[in-house]
Amino acid sequence: MRVVTCLVEDHSLLLVGLAAAVCVIGSVITMNLFKKMRSSRGVSHVTWLFMGGAAGGASIWCTHFIAMLAWRPEVISTYEPVLTATSLGVAIVGCAIAMMVGAAKYETAPLLGGTIFGISVSAMHYTGMMGLRTHAVLHFDSIYVVVSILLAAVLGMGAYILAANTGLRRRMLWSSIVMVLAIVSLHFTGMAAVVVVPIGGVPNYEGVNDTLMAFGVAGVALLLLGSALASYVLQEQAQGRERRRLKSLLESSVDGMVVEGPNGIMMFNQAFAELSGVAAETLRHSSISRWIEDAQSMSDQTVVQSQMRADDGEMIPVEVAVRTDHGDAGEDLRLFSVRDLRRRLEQERRISFLARNDSLTGLPNRASFLEKLERMAQLHPQAPGFALLAIDLDRFKEVNDLYGHGVGDQLLVHIAGQMKAAIRNGEFVARLGGDEFVAILPLNDASKLREEAVAAAVRLRDAMVVPMMGEHTEMSCGASVGVALWPQDADETSILINNADLAMYRAKGSLSEDICFYEKTMDEAVRQRRRVTQGLRDALENEEFELYYQPQVSVGNNEITGYEALLRWRQKDGSFISPAEFIPVAEDTGLILPIGEWVLRRACEEAKHWDKPLRLAVNLSPVQLGHTDLPRLVHQILIDTGFAPARLELEITETAMITDMARSTFILRQLKALGVSIAMDDFGTGYSSLSTLRAFPFDKIKLDRAFMGELADNTQSRAIIRAVLSLGESLSIPVLAEGVETVDQLNFLREQGCDEVQGYLLGRPNRRALPLSQESVEIAKAS
Repeated sequence: MRVVTCLVEDHSLLLVGLAAAVCVIGSVITMNLFKKMRSSRGVSHVTWLFMGGAAGGASIWCTHFIAMLAWRPEVISTYEPVLTATSLGVAIVGCAIAMMVGAAKYETAPLLGGTIFGISVSAMHYTGMMGLRTHAVLHFDSIYVVVSILLAAVLGMGAYILAANTGLRRRMLWSSIVMVLAIVSLHFTGMAAVVVVPIGGVPNYEGVNDTLMAFGVAGVALLLLGSALASYVLQEQAQGRERRRLKSLLESSVDGMVVEGPNGIMMFNQAFAELSGVAAETLRHSSISRWIEDAQSMSDQTVVQSQMRADDGEMIPVEVAVRTDHGDAGEDLRLFSVRDLRRRLEQERRISFLARNDSLTGLPNRASFLEKLERMAQLHPQAPGFALLAIDLDRFKEVNDLYGHGVGDQLLVHIAGQMKAAIRNGEFVARLGGDEFVAILPLNDASKLREEAVAAAVRLRDAMVVPMMGEHTEMSCGASVGVALWPQDADETSILINNADLAMYRAKGSLSEDICFYEKTMDEAVRQRRRVTQGLRDALENEEFELYYQPQVSVGNNEITGYEALLRWRQKDGSFISPAEFIPVAEDTGLILPIGEWVLRRACEEAKHWDKPLRLAVNLSPVQLGHTDLPRLVHQILIDTGFAPARLELEITETAMITDMARSTFILRQLKALGVSIAMDDFGTGYSSLSTLRAFPFDKIKLDRAFMGELADNTQSRAIIRAVLSLGESLSIPVLAEGVETVDQLNFLREQGCDEVQGYLLGRPNRRALPLSQESVEIAKAS
């Protein structure tokens, strides 16, 4: 009641209200500056400490002296300037120390800082009271003095503890209220401790009067609090802009972004909310560990893969990046970047699947097949063995040509499905590409390997040839199967694959069998073919080929009209490989193109230096004739060698033309336009169609040598020769007979009106274009 009486009866309530307003405003500003100071570092920390000390000290001092002006004792009083100024300094310095101690990081710092604040308020109050000058005796009740100091210390501790409690909502409001109570309770309890005993008379003190004191207090309050408030507002605006910028950055990220403080999630973007599948109200202030179990154990500056539990219980694979920062109140903030890995993992799974499986049929691909084959090979001798099936579809190209590649793909998918349905436990099928498939079939009985392999191959073949309905008709393909057994047919997997392929090619070429086993004779033929192919490449690179020239003789005057260039391949031991052996290989491998170019170029270069400008005949392969670039090549060789086009005669077979008559005719007309002549070689065999002679004006017909060997005993051969010679005469096309080796053959051809002959009787092939020997001349004349 003494405190209440002092407040109501001894003070001006108007000025008390003014003091309370200053106290409330100053306390709010001071507590917010304390919060700023706790969250800042370096120069900013010192600046906010100075502003907070000044604002807090000014609040205490102004509240005190406005309340003192509201005090109405019965004696005249004034204030001594030095002690009055000292009390202001005590308040500012004490508040600054209290804020500096209270912002420290150790646990008891707010309690100690609040205690210092309370003591500072008490020291300011009683220092100000010491500056009071009045003609009276002031008695202080020690109990009230102690209570006032205790109230200031306890409430000061409360204000600082509340301000430091980041988990408390509206902590700045509550701490400001408690700070106001600390200042007010100190002042009015301390004033209740004062008993004024007038002495009498009128004092004559030189001091500050009430009016000047009021203006001074107001000025100090406005100056310090206004500056602090302006600084605080500007800082809040800057931080507000920074928070909005951070929020914008969070929302602009496609990953889930979360900012977590000591009291749970403070900020998050829409991507994280959608990922978690809950409302924003549920996320705010919850712990991120609720969604990501090991989030709290993640170290700073790390990127780890984890799982996130969505609201519906789904476990979502995520990639989490963590960084630690400091908040406005100095608390540690953890920034989480959460990336949804479902799409990436799905793509990785698809890439992994495509790396090991065929994208069209879903069957294992070549890589998976090779791995499986190696594993199966390593099981021997624990297992009896296995059969490798190389499978190639028959007539699949017809399906593509008739119905298109889309239907062909559907058929491949159908066949793959049939194969997967037909295989048994432990068996393996794969697609290598195109219409090529393979199968690995484990065998159980070592004494019946072939029987088991045949049964399994028949089962797969029958499944593959099951028709598919499409394009309003049934479509199906045959299957050629080659079988190689491990370890009977090979001791290496690569050899086993090769052997199965050889068996498959044999099945593909057979008219009666579509399942063939590997045999060693196949391997020998293939090895020989490969040796010839490699030898051709080496011979072409090292120029090991040779050209021989065989004369072509006119039957009428027994003179040489030209030479045919013949390709020879000499081996290191001096022997020759027959052109009938290596030319087909060269045509199949495509080596005939560079070989044919070499023959034509070398023949033109050598023929240019002959003593007489005789005709040069060069054979063209069907492969060469199939290239539209042939006329340009011939033209270029003629230019490079300087050989006269009129002296060059190109020999082609009718077989080379019959595949594409229109295209071949077009190319031949281009060659004739260059000035070279065209001869039909080996006439009388193959097609020998009169329509070919009608389609193109040949310059010569060469009668095949096969008729010369049967001339003596075969009346049909003589009849054919007469017919061809008559045909040439009717079409005005000269005819040359090849393979003339006897005088009787030459006499018969002369009687039938043959134009030219070529054979061993008149001249063998030679490295140089030699004239006829004297013996050959005499034979020709004698006939």
